[in-house]
Amino acid sequence: MTTDALMDSTDKLLGDGSPVRATDDTPTEAIETSTSIPYGRQSIDDGDIAAVVAVLRGDWLTQGPAIEQFENSLATKVQARYAVAFANGTAALHAAMVAGGIGHNHSVVTSPLSFAASANCARYVGADPVFVDIDPDTLNLDISAVGRADALVAVHYAGLPVDLAAMRVRPRVVVEDAAHALGAATPDGPVGNCAHSDMCVFSFHPVKTITTGEGGAVTTNDAALAERLRTFRTHGIVRKPEQGGWYYEIEELGYNYRITDLQAALGTSQLQRLGSFVAMRNALARRYHQLLDGIDGVTLPPIAPEGTTHAYHLFPVRVRNRRAVYDAMRAANIGVQVHYVPIYRHPIYADLHCSPAEYPETERAYEGLLSLPMFPALTKNDQDRVVSVLLDALRA
Repeated sequence: MTTDALMDSTDKLLGDGSPVRATDDTPTEAIETSTSIPYGRQSIDDGDIAAVVAVLRGDWLTQGPAIEQFENSLATKVQARYAVAFANGTAALHAAMVAGGIGHNHSVVTSPLSFAASANCARYVGADPVFVDIDPDTLNLDISAVGRADALVAVHYAGLPVDLAAMRVRPRVVVEDAAHALGAATPDGPVGNCAHSDMCVFSFHPVKTITTGEGGAVTTNDAALAERLRTFRTHGIVRKPEQGGWYYEIEELGYNYRITDLQAALGTSQLQRLGSFVAMRNALARRYHQLLDGIDGVTLPPIAPEGTTHAYHLFPVRVRNRRAVYDAMRAANIGVQVHYVPIYRHPIYADLHCSPAEYPETERAYEGLLSLPMFPALTKNDQDRVVSVLLDALRA
């Protein structure tokens, strides 16, 4: 299908075409008006609604068969042996740290250009986050700079997979933070198949590739890790029916990180359209590149190398005078966003005494980063408006 044909099919992907708005983890979203263009939003159709209604009319609302169906569908889609669903992506990251045996005095390497959960998961288990500067060509962490560590949380920034095959030193536990990258692929197969990792974490927030409302999952090929993940999400409960059908024991501290059947049913329905969602995002990205190529004051995001599929959760450009451009576009009801404030800049990480000078590429990127609207229902007219307002803001 051509780019124009994909663009013309946009409204069908949204369903009724209504301007449903969703925010990301960033807590600074303004309330959108009916004429606004958010940077991201969910695409819900009648099949999704029917799937949720079927659960509402059934016997289970949570901990029922829809969860296993969703997990099996996700594992099949990404070619992993196991998938374990969680209440959200942050819970999934926490669980991955616990399942991997990461704890006090362990070091966890990650990218500073991510949402804080990528590092917070280390602190949840008493480990020490260690930041590695980004590669300016990909905006992912510089994989060549990863040295000896207990764990790596490799963030696939904006949906472009980190080249884990290029690791010079493999940490004991490798976790892919693929919150942006469901539907992405490398020469080794779909992101989530854990070709070079122990676990891969996904998020199903409404602005992500597919949604379950809130939700997350961990995929793995290790049966022991999968079982540890399942136990951790349900209070650490281990059932022992040989001592009675009612009997269980709590063998370690766990959490209530369960997802519901309502969410799982939505996720299974959405997974059926994963391919079209990713194709639409790539068509939008190609058109942004065409419209903005050669524009003074705009640096376009990297294109995936041959053999790699970009998921394009985000379309992050870099612009001069970012604050003025951001304010002008927001004033015009274009819901641009900045992804992200580097994690080491947050007060909660002040005790690490990280100097911005230690991360020159992250700082250079942050100075100009601006995420343009990117979601399957974005029309050509919407995209033209985004670009027009951006160019006006740059000329101001």
